[in-house]
Amino acid sequence: MSNFSLNQELNIIATAKLMAKGNGLPLTGAEYKVRLYDKDIFKDDFLGESQLDNSGVAQVTFNASSFGDFAKTDVAPDFYFVVLKEDNIIFKSKVMQDVNLESIEEFKSGQGNIIDLGTFLVQG
Repeated sequence: MSNFSLNQELNIIATAKLMAKGNGLPLTGAEYKVRLYDKDIFKDDFLGESQLDNSGVAQVTFNASSFGDFAKTDVAPDFYFVVLKEDNIIFKSKVMQDVNLESIEEFKSGQGNIIDLGTFLVQG
């Protein structure tokens, strides 16, 4: 049984690596931000925002109570994220439907559950 299912308040950390199209270098700089959402029928849940580190990695921390709907029909999250450059959207990921957190999570003591959403090429 996973730590996620045992403790709904435990931190979940979603990471995504962004690479620049054309040269394959990590996308970096203070002008970039990543916002993570859980897609819902009525209103998407904003899960958090991150800048990119020197490796082009965004890291958004939230907990399980941050997503889901009031009717409990949305059991597994449907993640997507947008990349902003100077507050203009330059990339939107596909919706990752019904993400099975228990099968992809990696628990790290003192940090929480780590979910790697993958590596993405972005036009910088």
